[in-house]
Parts: sequence; C-alpha cells; structure tokens
Amino acid sequence: MNANTMTATMPLALIADDHPDVLVALRLLLKSAGFQTESVTSPARLLESLAQRSYDLVLMDLNYTRDTTSGMEGLDLLGRIRALDQTLPIVAMTAWGSIELAVEAMRRGVGDFIQKPWDNESLLQTLRAQIEAGRKRRLERQQQKQRDEAQARELSAALEIQKSLLPHTTPVLRGCELATAWQPVRSVSGDFFNILQFDERKSAFCIGDVAGKGMPAALVMSNAQALIKAFASEQCQPRELCTLVNRALGAQLSSGKFVTFFYAGYDSGNRKLRYTNAGHNPPMLLRRDGSCVLLEKGGTVLGVFGDSQFEQGEVQLESGDRLLLYTDGITEVVNAAGEEFGEERLLTILRANQRLSANALQERIMAAVTEFCGRDFQDDATLLVLAVA
Repeated sequence: MNANTMTATMPLALIADDHPDVLVALRLLLKSAGFQTESVTSPARLLESLAQRSYDLVLMDLNYTRDTTSGMEGLDLLGRIRALDQTLPIVAMTAWGSIELAVEAMRRGVGDFIQKPWDNESLLQTLRAQIEAGRKRRLERQQQKQRDEAQARELSAALEIQKSLLPHTTPVLRGCELATAWQPVRSVSGDFFNILQFDERKSAFCIGDVAGKGMPAALVMSNAQALIKAFASEQCQPRELCTLVNRALGAQLSSGKFVTFFYAGYDSGNRKLRYTNAGHNPPMLLRRDGSCVLLEKGGTVLGVFGDSQFEQGEVQLESGDRLLLYTDGITEVVNAAGEEFGEERLLTILRANQRLSANALQERIMAAVTEFCGRDFQDDATLLVLAVA
C-alpha cells in the first residue's frame, strides 16, 4: 500500500504467529478497529508475503519460530525483514522476554514491543502510532530519493559542461605528439587542462588543480578555464597570463580556495618552451640521455594574493624529449597499504618507457597508477604527455 494514501484507506497489517487462537483474536480486534489483515504461521511464508506485497505494518511473535530457549530465530528473522523493507513498521509480541531481548530486537528494527497477554486499547494505540511513524519514514525516504535523483541529474549536467570546456580534439603540433587523460574521482572535477593553438607555429598548453572537491571545486575550475581562454594569446607571455588570471580569481574566490597552475607557450619553429609554474606539481622534462629537468620556475598559487608577481622559465626541447604534466591525483594516490605512488615511481615509469609515443606513454602511466591503487582513486587525476619527435 502506498504510504501517501494510507490515511484515506484501511491500513493493511501482516500478523505472524503460529497459534491459531491468537491469530483469530488479533484479526478480529484489528478488523473491528478498521484494519485489513493477513496472517502467516511460518517465517518462510512471512518473507514470501513481504516479497509479494506492501504492508503498512508487521505484528509478529518473536517466539513463533519455535525456538523457545533464546528467541534468536525470531531476532535473525528481523534482519531478513529489514533487508526487504527498510521503512516497514515492526511490532514484536512475546509471552516472555527480558530487557536484553527487547533491546536487541529494537536494535534490529523493531519499533515497539507488546507483552502477551495484551491490552486491546494499548495494542491498537501502539499499532496506529507505528503506522503513522512508518508513513513519515516512507515519505521522507521518497523525498530523499527525489532529491538524490535531482542532484544526480544536476551533477551529470555539470560534468557535461566541464567536458565541453576541455579540448574536444588534440591539436596537432608540428614535430610533437600530445596525449591527455582526465579522470574525475567524483561526478565533477576540480582538475583541468587545455591546449590552445594560435597559428601553425605558436601554441600553448596548461594544467591546473583547484583546492577541494565536488561542485565548489568544479565551479572554480570552470571559471579558471574561462579566464584562461579569455586572456591567452600568442602575444601574452606565461608570466603575464598568470598575473591576469591570479588577479581575476583573487577577486572571486572565498578564503581557503586557490588554484595550482602551470602554463607554457610553445614555438614549434625553434622548439622553445616558455613557462610559468604557479604552485603546481613541477612537470618532468625527460631528456633523451635519461636526465630529468623539473619545470619549477614561477610563483605562488593563483587566487590568494592579488598582487603576486610571477617569473618565467625557458627550455629548449630536443628530439626524443618527453614532457609530463600531471596533477597530484597521480602522485599522491595511495595503495591498500597506505603508500603513495610518488614522484620517484612516476619518473621510473617515464624513464622505462621514454621511447613510446605520447599516447602509449600516457596509457602506460595511467595503467600503472590504476593498478597501484586498485582502481581506488582518492582525487581527480589528470595527465598531459608531450613527445618531441
């Protein structure tokens, strides 16, 4: 029976007892009080009835399973009832009992206790109170389900908006390969990246990570992406772009919010890379000879100090180089033993696979991280790989 219509119809009670005279007495009493009733005489039939139909209340004797020593069969049955229906009111009856039995029964889902022999008026009052409480629980559960479904739809829509802010295709940079991976740990992400192509020679790419998780971080991520696209140009140097984005974010973000960010401009004609690192994990530039350069030059995180000044670094890329940009969801992920993946492990994998293409290297790294954490990512994970031909 639908709990929303219960007040306009006769409540339906399922009585579970193995004494025929008790069943007759209870059915007559409840019928005279405006109840509909059904009865069962075995645990199996009780569970079968609950699986087939909705009831407003179960009135059951804890001892009717014929375990006359401990009542544990009746207690175990409560758990199976709760597995079928979390909100169904259960009133337990017993001819004998103890405080310990009552406490355990109520811990397992019994709403109230009736001692045999019962007082008719007291019994009916208890049943009506439990039915009303059950109606409220079902209504609250239904409303919560509706809220959860609405939130899920909103998060799904937000994720689609976030995806639309990321590159739909990977631009082709002359003499280079690019590959990316973006894995939100929740329905939305605080990680972002972008690849901008200004002309045949000039391009830029960036990666960022918003402090926090969930929708608040996703909103900042979307805002940061919009600012980057608005300010980025062939003429805008990395340090200048970070200054502009930092000022804009600083005027918008609440206390405790910030963005780590790395932005690089690339000229494929001379293979020069100019960059600014605003408090982000230093990208790894692996040279052909196996040496590694960390791109650290820059300044503090974005969105905290509006007057921050940023430095700019420059490196010359060479054939065979591999550049790895990543967020801390890659290196700070932990395995079952609580051990972090770490920068050293990431660098070891990079060195062992440095001759792979950008796409193959990205896949190898993500597979290693996924295996390490058993697919249990604790934070958003983003990766960008640049391979110089």
